[in-house]
Amino acid sequence: MSDEKNLGDDLNDMLGDAKEGAKKAAEKASEIAGEAKEKATEFAEDAKETASEFADSAKETFNNVTSNENKKVLAGVLGILVGGFGIHKFILGYNKEGVIQILLSLVCGIGAIIGLIEGIMYLTKSDEEFYNTYQVGKKPWF
Repeated sequence: MSDEKNLGDDLNDMLGDAKEGAKKAAEKASEIAGEAKEKATEFAEDAKETASEFADSAKETFNNVTSNENKKVLAGVLGILVGGFGIHKFILGYNKEGVIQILLSLVCGIGAIIGLIEGIMYLTKSDEEFYNTYQVGKKPWF
């Protein structure tokens, strides 16, 4: 019987050790889960900030393309209709060239022809090509 008693004590000791091991494992799992939750929250905040920055950038790009397209159409139509007055040059911010165009119209009448040609060129370019050539590249003539 003493062997049975020793075996029972050994089993109780092993059961106690197993319970304590399970308790420690549960505590460690809880600690790891807390750290994972904290990391996931940080990641979500970073992702949200990045998405917000991307959205702001996309809105700004859209607004730039839209406003430049309007300048393209406006400058092109004005160049065709009243190119001799250089209004299309003033729309694009080329004040000196606008004055030169007016003078060319008054002196030799060629300003209207230049305006017509430029208006057609503006309208036949893609929005991106127009923007890069006349807004970014600041190409004042043809």
